[in-house]
Amino acid sequence: MEAAPCISHIASLLAEPKRTAMLWALMDGSAKSSEELAALAGLSSASAAAHLARLTGGGLLRSESRRGQRLFRVAAADVSAAIDALANTTMASAARSCADASPPALSAPLLLRHARLCNGHLGGELAAGLYQRMLAAGWIERHEQRTDVTAKGAQHLAGLGIYTQALASPVVCDCSDWSQQLPHLGGPLGAGLLQLFLQSNWVSLTKESQALQVNDSGTVEINRLAALDHP
Repeated sequence: MEAAPCISHIASLLAEPKRTAMLWALMDGSAKSSEELAALAGLSSASAAAHLARLTGGGLLRSESRRGQRLFRVAAADVSAAIDALANTTMASAARSCADASPPALSAPLLLRHARLCNGHLGGELAAGLYQRMLAAGWIERHEQRTDVTAKGAQHLAGLGIYTQALASPVVCDCSDWSQQLPHLGGPLGAGLLQLFLQSNWVSLTKESQALQVNDSGTVEINRLAALDHP
């Protein structure tokens, strides 16, 4: 076991709900003061300072000075990715343990709910809306065990520069969204669409966060996709 990765230390830092609450509040890439984080987590100033010292010492958070104020933010992108993965596992395990009822959506910072990086493709409200428009427009079809791109969808996607016949199989899959409980596009097609959005400068990555910045032009253009074919 000596060669096994030492993950217990990080796991112990994340096991405390108040520390998790503070990390979760910073998942959008923002920087917050200890007073803000104390209020969000329901802690006294002294308790918040102690928790923040442990998170900073453990390499999960870093601090910076801005106009004489000490602020905290997620230390690196891998921290956000790990917490996002745990959120997905939390929802999936809750669904498995209680198959008769859907677990409630996780509350998250607004920026993270709107658009986020999810396993190399677009997630969040923006992605869930795109999925529903593509489904209604007949670009994709859902079956019991799979989702397929239709001939109509392939034609429209080719017009965007995405050639589905060149993508690995399966071309597309449903990906669950912990913030919306609605599916969005995963797989090679989902990744291809995100690359299109990034290259078109509609969407940009947020440093040290899973959140994605969507500019006004990007919001218009992404919401326009498949909308003209909507019945």
